[in-house]
Amino acid sequence: MVDLKGQYDKIKDEVDKSIFEVLNSTSYINGPAVRQFQENLEKYMGVKHVIPCANGTDALQIAMMGLGLKPGDEVITVDFTFAATVEVIALLNLTPVLIDVDKDTFNIDLKKLEEAITPKTKAIVPVHLFGHVAQMEDIMALAKKHDLYVIEDNAQAIGANYTFKDGSQQKAGTIGNVGATSFFPSKNLGAYGDGGSIFTNDDELAHSIRGIVNHGMYERYHHDVVGVNSRLDSVQAAVLDIKLKHLDDYSSRRQNAARHYTEALSKSEHIQTPQTETYKPCDNSNGICDTCDCHVFHQYTIKIKNGKRNALAEHFKKNDIPHGIYYPIPLHSQKAYKDERYDEKEFKVTNQLVDEVISLPMHTELDKEQIDYITSEIIKVVG
Repeated sequence: MVDLKGQYDKIKDEVDKSIFEVLNSTSYINGPAVRQFQENLEKYMGVKHVIPCANGTDALQIAMMGLGLKPGDEVITVDFTFAATVEVIALLNLTPVLIDVDKDTFNIDLKKLEEAITPKTKAIVPVHLFGHVAQMEDIMALAKKHDLYVIEDNAQAIGANYTFKDGSQQKAGTIGNVGATSFFPSKNLGAYGDGGSIFTNDDELAHSIRGIVNHGMYERYHHDVVGVNSRLDSVQAAVLDIKLKHLDDYSSRRQNAARHYTEALSKSEHIQTPQTETYKPCDNSNGICDTCDCHVFHQYTIKIKNGKRNALAEHFKKNDIPHGIYYPIPLHSQKAYKDERYDEKEFKVTNQLVDEVISLPMHTELDKEQIDYITSEIIKVVG
């Protein structure tokens, strides 16, 4: 699914030099490499504050802690995503409110979102699933109308741009009150271990979060707030700083691979290729926006509409073709998050997606020959 070795080989000299600089400095925690990466990421994202942390799950949790959400506060998010999104809500004794997603983009359903808002709602967590930015302009308008916080789960969409109705653009993760991302090795911007980061333009919130990530300390041994131990180490920061320079190229390579996939697969009436959605007028005839970067394809996920998804997965397995099914069990059906409040009829799209979706290999080293082979095998099974 991901060729990290091939990617490393192309930047080996840069990465090795950067890692050895950290080893020679012996500044392994909060050293110069972390500060340099933080500053460069702030410039790239166009955001005032980047606060690095230990992983993407911590980033989400700390963002919620920084906003001062209280036990019992309702937080709305999507049913079709990785468990970390709802996990941190539960860990903080907040009340998760799961809603269905759009059938084409797999992102938050705006109609369902508005219907789910109650007097107890305090925050919305849109997930930019598979690298596609959710409809942030409408989400922010709803949040403003109901006086809610917006926490962007940007673990899969770093580098993506969102285009507003007026034509202006902003990086995914920097539009809401706060954004969180993951640097897990397989992410579009991945470390060689674990890592994460929090984004905000709010000075007061940034100050709060900087204390929380470091045991609640702003001054050594002075614990002003309840915090956690969540820091990005210097070796990971050094690797990420090198890879950040290549991120736009990585995104472009993923988008190019997606176009090849779509060109080959859109000929089948039994396959729905990834759909993009943007306010900016663009060439969307092939299902992929060619004039903006609203989707950076962390995953290339298709829907098999004739009931042959499992047969395709079995064919892939027999022929050693990497694939993934994200996500096989909806969150509302998971033992940890079941709740009598949920009605199966409210999750029609999610319940269908878990039976239809399959993700194909997607990374910066894919070439057309590989894609042609994969797509031909898909057509052979699906028709």
